[in-house]
Amino acid sequence: MTEISSMLITHTKATIVEMESAWHGGIDQLLVHLKSHDLVEECAVLKTCNRVEVYVVSPKGSKVLFEFAKHMKVSSRIIDFLDHEESLRHLLRLTSGLESMIVGEDQILGQVKELFLMAKKAGAVGKVLDTAFNKSIQVGKRTRNETGINKGSVSIGSAAVELAEKELGGLVGKTVMVIGAGEMGTLVAKALANKDIKVIYVANRTLDKAQALACELNGEAVPYEEMEEYIPKSDVVISATKAPHFVLTQEIMSRLLEKRKKDIMLVDIGNPRNIESSTGDLPGVSLHNIDSLRSISEANLDKRRAEAKKAEIIIEEELALLKRQYKRQMADNIISALYSKVEKIREQEREAAINKLKSRHTIGDIEREVLDDMTNSFAKQILAEPTKILRNAAEHDDEKFLDTVSELFKLNGKKVK
Repeated sequence: MTEISSMLITHTKATIVEMESAWHGGIDQLLVHLKSHDLVEECAVLKTCNRVEVYVVSPKGSKVLFEFAKHMKVSSRIIDFLDHEESLRHLLRLTSGLESMIVGEDQILGQVKELFLMAKKAGAVGKVLDTAFNKSIQVGKRTRNETGINKGSVSIGSAAVELAEKELGGLVGKTVMVIGAGEMGTLVAKALANKDIKVIYVANRTLDKAQALACELNGEAVPYEEMEEYIPKSDVVISATKAPHFVLTQEIMSRLLEKRKKDIMLVDIGNPRNIESSTGDLPGVSLHNIDSLRSISEANLDKRRAEAKKAEIIIEEELALLKRQYKRQMADNIISALYSKVEKIREQEREAAINKLKSRHTIGDIEREVLDDMTNSFAKQILAEPTKILRNAAEHDDEKFLDTVSELFKLNGKKVK
């Protein structure tokens, strides 16, 4: 059987810099380069911020990938080379979120779908990879539906949003301000998306950054120097800047609370701290910092790790089904080739018989139909038992027998493609 081989450059062995240096050109260019190789029948490429993965279907997959790594000038120190079964198991684990830096994260499933569709559109995918990737996407959905592997916030940013939801009984119709449009502020803002919030204000020292993030979230950018005008309008203020000083002090909040008659929740996830701790002593102010959020994240991560064990069981079960599917494909390809060969012979002999009969007397449609039915019946009866035997051989991994049949009937040496 022509099998899948893969090479992986991921966060487990490589740094971000090493992963970036291992990548040359766009995905389309890379697919074209791989497809042009004489020994590559199918190929697909996955690229995210935490991984570069190359999959090929080839009779010499390891050789092709070693050469490719050398061509890309990537050190073998940061590469994992996987055989067919290892590649299949990895794909199922990948879409289930078990290979991610954050266990159970959902983004990877969409990324695999998108990058696989790119390979299909490029004409780089055949039956072998199509089977593997479709199964992996299905398994990724199943593990999320049947386990809690993606439940609970595990980043500080999403934990801040989760805490606000719990404390306020939900965020529907609430007004939220995010101070800071950097990495952490962006994570917070994205966690707020789809929460049916009334308004999201984004304040940042660089207004362009605030406007870009606010636009993405359908929110409102706020000039940093005007921030204090919007805090009294907010139910939750999440501060996530890298400012070396307090962004909100007790004195500032005390003054702003005179304009606000309702309680307000402050969440400080800045580094260093953005909100003066004594602010939490003010009446009507609930202040939370990064330490309390970290405990939420770690507790949720522990839960996800426990759920990962359930996902492992699902993956092994689905891997067994996938391997059986490939075995059936192996037999079906040989059976299809055998039927095609016999059908060609049947048609030739039927026409020869008709021509001989026509040379002696007239042949009508009824006679043609009788001859066609008879020869078709012969072919089906002759092939019925070999079909069962070939499928049984595939189920029991008897590749030698399948190869012998291919050779015996000169079936062009075609196996699974």
